[in-house]
Amino acid sequence: MDLKDQLKLIADRTKHKDSIQTEEATKNAFVMPFLQSLGYDVFNPLEVVPEFVADIGIKKGEKIDYAIFKDGHPTILIECKDWRQNLNVHDGQLLRYFHVSKAKFGLLTNGIVYRFYSDLVAANKMDEKPFLEFNITDIKDNQIDELKKFHKANFDAESIVNTASEMKFMNELKHLLHKELTEPTPEFVKYFAKQVYPSVVTAKVLEQFTELTKKSVQHYISDLITERLKTALSKEDEKSKTEISIEQNLEDISKINTTEEELEGFLIVKTILRQKIPANRITYRDAQSYFSIILDDNNRKPICRLYFNGNKKFISTFDENKKETKNEIQSLDDIFNFSSELLKTIEQYE
Repeated sequence: MDLKDQLKLIADRTKHKDSIQTEEATKNAFVMPFLQSLGYDVFNPLEVVPEFVADIGIKKGEKIDYAIFKDGHPTILIECKDWRQNLNVHDGQLLRYFHVSKAKFGLLTNGIVYRFYSDLVAANKMDEKPFLEFNITDIKDNQIDELKKFHKANFDAESIVNTASEMKFMNELKHLLHKELTEPTPEFVKYFAKQVYPSVVTAKVLEQFTELTKKSVQHYISDLITERLKTALSKEDEKSKTEISIEQNLEDISKINTTEEELEGFLIVKTILRQKIPANRITYRDAQSYFSIILDDNNRKPICRLYFNGNKKFISTFDENKKETKNEIQSLDDIFNFSSELLKTIEQYE
């Protein structure tokens, strides 16, 4: 069972979290299984040390919930809280432990949210913000890739630190962009208003441009997506007139009906993959039972298949062994939920 599947099992447990009443129960139900999923033996006191003593100044015998050891030294300090606790009020405790330890990483968790810290800003001083944070009930594929670096079999502190800084600032920039694009600050609005408004930007003008900026951002993103889809549809309409698939040579061509819905699904997949490869490398072949999207017009390089001919809609993806997995979708927009799998398939072929 791979890491993703193990994390899903832990996430399923959180559905019954209301029956968990204490911090100790939170550790047993969520945190210890999480550490096991990373390959650590939670019952080996030389590998995962519970109640690790970290003396702080004149305070002796101060303990942190767990410390993961490697080569006889602590590498990750773990502070746990009850699943109902807000972690924002507890990071100071982990910071104190981190300061007096040789550990390179700190993990603060309530069993649901996990925050990984290091000393990227100042040596031997834990950063105020985590470089990796995720909710186990809504974990993304790119976060799983980062978690794999903490697996016992892969753990390399220097390698993690080298990528952690970039990850930390990218996360902060993403949060900043999300905030500015949904609720723009006066500074953000003023930056654009000054470039288009012919006079002084007063408080009244700023108020007017705040709403205009929000609408402009929304319209721009919408227009950008629409334009790309239209361009792709135009090119594919021309290409589809001359394209004959292997499946069509084997089946009765007259029974195959390429629908507008299938073509729209194809354009969505193409839009997702354009960030990795040129659009002209992505093609399709229609068959009676499914609509196949392939790479380089090569039937041995399947990207995904769309099953839109029945009462329910499905998209199937392929793993590194070309094993097909079918997933039900409710609408074409749900195809975007499989962006990581589609991009990973392309990476495997490249």
